[in-house]
Amino acid sequence: MSLDLGLKGVHVLITGAAGGIGLEAVNLFRQLDARVTAHYNSKIGDLAALKDVVSIQADVRDEASVDSLLQRAAEQNGGPVSVLIVNHGIWPSNNAPIADMGLSQWQNTLAVNLTGPFLLCRAYLRTLRDADAAVKDSASIIFIGSTAGKFGEASHGDYAASKSALMYGLTPTLKNEIVAIAPRGRVNSVNPGWVATPMASETLKDKAFVERALATTPLQKVATPADIARQIAVIASPVLSGHVSGMNIMVDGGMEGRLLFPPRA
Repeated sequence: MSLDLGLKGVHVLITGAAGGIGLEAVNLFRQLDARVTAHYNSKIGDLAALKDVVSIQADVRDEASVDSLLQRAAEQNGGPVSVLIVNHGIWPSNNAPIADMGLSQWQNTLAVNLTGPFLLCRAYLRTLRDADAAVKDSASIIFIGSTAGKFGEASHGDYAASKSALMYGLTPTLKNEIVAIAPRGRVNSVNPGWVATPMASETLKDKAFVERALATTPLQKVATPADIARQIAVIASPVLSGHVSGMNIMVDGGMEGRLLFPPRA
């Protein structure tokens, strides 16, 4: 991207950065000359080859691990994080209607997809309090939501509930709270539909499923990780989006809803 987005030297932390949207975002922010810290859970993957990126392992479900992540990011990458991109998440592939879902699945999905973002945002805001003016001027939290958070998703209510909480609970709440710490701080959510990532690869092999998934999508395509990463960069930019906060930005090809699946008898 040739346009100066005002992200040169800005410290960006991307969670769930070992693959898919996260890894694409890492590479894009590197191109934009940001200082990138990449979080991963268990497998570092392609991040290991990126010598200009600080890669840090953390369990987002664990309070001490998350606090350490923000502290280590500041120590190893030139100071406090300015832009937090909450990208990590799990989507259990088994179909489990609420009536049949095990409590352990529900609790683990919310621990990763909702408690993790809470812990990350809390640790980020605490470190932001003591940051200098330049860090605060670029302050931004970006959640990666989902069309599931808007329309729901039958047999994946745990995932849908966690994403809806980010989009419609934390985003509007935090956009009002962050300005008490960083007066120009912003909070937004970028919400994809189906994206061709490793997490979705098995599901997207089913052509009939893809046809149903795109039935209400005018652009008739599954997004690429680059489609989403570029939108994240635009929202992170204080130049392009400095007056945008509290927004849910749907990056879904114009999706209007979901077909019932399986159909009602």
